[in-house]
Amino acid sequence: MARKSYFVTGTDTGVGKTLVSAAILEAAATLGKKTLAMKPVASGCDETPKGLRNEDALILMESMSEPLPYDQVNPVALQPAIAPHVAAAQAGRHLTAERLVGFCRGLQMRPADLLLVEGAGGWRVPLNDRETYAAMPVALGMPVIMVVPLKLGCINHALLTAEAIRRDGLPVAGWVANRPDPAAMNCEQETLDYLIQNLPAPCLGVLPWQKRADPKELAEALDVAVLFEN
Repeated sequence: MARKSYFVTGTDTGVGKTLVSAAILEAAATLGKKTLAMKPVASGCDETPKGLRNEDALILMESMSEPLPYDQVNPVALQPAIAPHVAAAQAGRHLTAERLVGFCRGLQMRPADLLLVEGAGGWRVPLNDRETYAAMPVALGMPVIMVVPLKLGCINHALLTAEAIRRDGLPVAGWVANRPDPAAMNCEQETLDYLIQNLPAPCLGVLPWQKRADPKELAEALDVAVLFEN
């Protein structure tokens, strides 16, 4: 059974959740940990001879230590690169938190030290007309790792996301700052200092921008030991 499970969310879409997740998996491997990961719902999948495949899910498969078939890493694959609930409706499918919880519990039963579950977009991304993606980690009681892109507006987005997570009854286990652009944002250190002082969780690291992102190299910027405490 997975000893530690975390849900990875972002302050918005396109903030680097997959890259951060892959780097965490690589960092955990350097500590001798066995790791698993999944992206339960992925829109923006490509048609291949083996079926629909999502680039993010494939990156997770490359970085986790334990082998899994694609369908267990990404059980709901949707072709259009649009909001998951819209993509699911167009495909004649209905997303529910209960179903996603079932997928996650199945992986939690596998032996590993760490299971990362990557969400889609931000904390309040809809699953259907009544539920948001947050309902799944809430049902599982899964602590959250938050990804914060270092760009203008990130303080407000980070604080609001952390507030929403805690209001839903889950702890923020840690957060990772990710540089989304080659040039550092103005007043980057001041921004980091404020986030470190005001977010209710430890900063696991600051990932530098890379033209060709390499999770193994980025893992060197992370300290994930806190994720295995207690």
